[in-house]
Amino acid sequence: MRVLMLKQKIMVAVVLSLTAGCAVQPTGPGDAADQRGNVPEAVIAMAAPDQDVATARLVPEDGCYWYEHSGPVETTLLPLRTANGNPICVAREV
Repeated sequence: MRVLMLKQKIMVAVVLSLTAGCAVQPTGPGDAADQRGNVPEAVIAMAAPDQDVATARLVPEDGCYWYEHSGPVETTLLPLRTANGNPICVAREV
């Protein structure tokens, strides 16, 4: 029984350590994705409350808007979402 508990704890620790770096980090100051404040009014109107649209920016790699969430430990880029929870992205050319 103790061996099973130990295996479970080790697996949880491994999973947490592997997923800890999965959040999108803010890019360097010279990158195009770091141009804040260029968010159209239509996007701001679609955004759900409790998101910092003042820090929102369009990330060219995925064509979606992201904003900076300042947590107690670090600041992380999160996808800007509608009230329904859908990410706000620009239409892609086919």
